[in-house]
Amino acid sequence: MPSPRPPDTPAARAGLTALTAAVPAAWGTTYLVTTELLPPGQPLASGVLRALPAGLVLLAATRTLPRGHWAWRALALGTLNIGALFALLFAAAYRLPGGVAATLTAVQPLAAVALAFALLGERPTAWRLGWALAGIAGVALVVGAGPVPFDPVGVAAGIGAAVCLAAGIVLTKRWGRPEGVGPTAFAAWQLTAGGLVLLPLALAVEGVPSGLAEPRAVAGYLWLGVVGAGLSYPLWFNGIGRLPVVAVSFLPLLSPVVAAALGGLLLGEELSGSQGAGFALALAAVAAAQLDPRLRPRRGAPELPSEPDHRAAARPERGGAPR
Repeated sequence: MPSPRPPDTPAARAGLTALTAAVPAAWGTTYLVTTELLPPGQPLASGVLRALPAGLVLLAATRTLPRGHWAWRALALGTLNIGALFALLFAAAYRLPGGVAATLTAVQPLAAVALAFALLGERPTAWRLGWALAGIAGVALVVGAGPVPFDPVGVAAGIGAAVCLAAGIVLTKRWGRPEGVGPTAFAAWQLTAGGLVLLPLALAVEGVPSGLAEPRAVAGYLWLGVVGAGLSYPLWFNGIGRLPVVAVSFLPLLSPVVAAALGGLLLGEELSGSQGAGFALALAAVAAAQLDPRLRPRRGAPELPSEPDHRAAARPERGGAPR
């Protein structure tokens, strides 16, 4: 199966990186929308309503279903990237200040570095490993330096969401997409699968959701479903397919930038000096991880390829049609 073509010029790569980075920036609004617009105490229902309608709409638009082993792969990826991720994200958003909940994603690049080495054979560079550890230090400052202790369940949910996101990114890179299936159909499979995984759990734990017809709730779910899922995930999976996996794994650290900015501007949330330093450290890690000193060409020397084809080491897909 041919892999999506990586950008062939620095300008093309910068443009694709910026477009992919817009996705976690949009995800950073989840925390404000959850606390200010959605009915309280319904994290699982919120995950279902964010994922399943968007997935069904994209599925109807693309008219493409997974076949063969891609049925269980779509289920596995949908559970990691959507079902489990959304449940944990909303649990963290309900229990923690928005900037803190989003900043917990700083542990995600370190998990992605380990998984990329185990599953893709991508050896971590000292540069990116160092910045991943810097992101962890930023998390420790943000979570541990506040004036009051944070909810431990919320902290655990935020870290769990980061691990799910890392595993989803790496497995998406390892398996790629079936030939002829674009990122929109690929997103449709996973949003639908993730929403269906969450639906029975939400009904069993939370019962029938309430307050869905309130104008604030309608506005919140529309924003999360249209922008936070239907528009975002095709762009996200396109970026994962064409950019280096570890570099992509740092982009979700942009969520804290948006979440903390919105929390400060609209909710009056403030960070202490130590928390601000941790926040800045996590943001610096995002920018630094997009660079790789090994790929800096010498004058007159040809550029090294920006993205090795990791899937060449994985089991090849046979046949021209999706199975």
